[in-house]
Amino acid sequence: MNKILICDDEPDIISALKIYLVSEGFEVISASNGKEAVDAIKAQTDIKLILMDVMMPVMDGIAAMAEIRTFSNVPIIMLTAKSEDADKVMGLTIGADDYVTKPFNPVELMARVKSQIRRYTLLGASTEEASDNDSILQIGGIELNDKSKEVTLDGNLVNLTPLEYDILKLLMTHKGEVLSPRDIYEKVWNDTVLGAESTVAVHIRHLREKLEYDSANPRYLKAVWGHGYKIDD
Repeated sequence: MNKILICDDEPDIISALKIYLVSEGFEVISASNGKEAVDAIKAQTDIKLILMDVMMPVMDGIAAMAEIRTFSNVPIIMLTAKSEDADKVMGLTIGADDYVTKPFNPVELMARVKSQIRRYTLLGASTEEASDNDSILQIGGIELNDKSKEVTLDGNLVNLTPLEYDILKLLMTHKGEVLSPRDIYEKVWNDTVLGAESTVAVHIRHLREKLEYDSANPRYLKAVWGHGYKIDD
């Protein structure tokens, strides 16, 4: 049973989320502020996903995400109000994987939760049937091993989040091909959304910071102005 942590300072929100999640077969634990969430992740390494509110006492969601990302790649979905656009961008920049706007649609929430857990689980798994040749993608000094779910740059292991891994794999399997932000979002998130450009741009920036020696002048991950992104050597 997959375990999910809900972090919100409103008991009614936690109760409502628990009803939806438990009915879908998830085990749920809760925290009322960011500090409690950080402590829970450190104590319980089997948590598969966090639903994190932004505005909370003691430690807010943005600060909590920043600390969690120093030691864990567990998927984090932000819970935000419609007016918190700046917080959405900040959260994605810090390391959130997705966000759901309050009041949330239960069907959309469950779809996003399952998608993130599936991606996280696959990243940590290995495919025994795949051959080494079939599972390895290489462009220049970047090597992606889809069997071990590992990425290396010039032989050095690179720590990617599940979303970063999926975006990189998508671009590497379409070497030299320009993919629009909407194309990337639809294929990686399995969803369509307005404003996908800014979400994808944040994750591309994170990838450049990890895979480029000079992220301002990328060798591999290139933007084609007005069209999208491609990976090439």
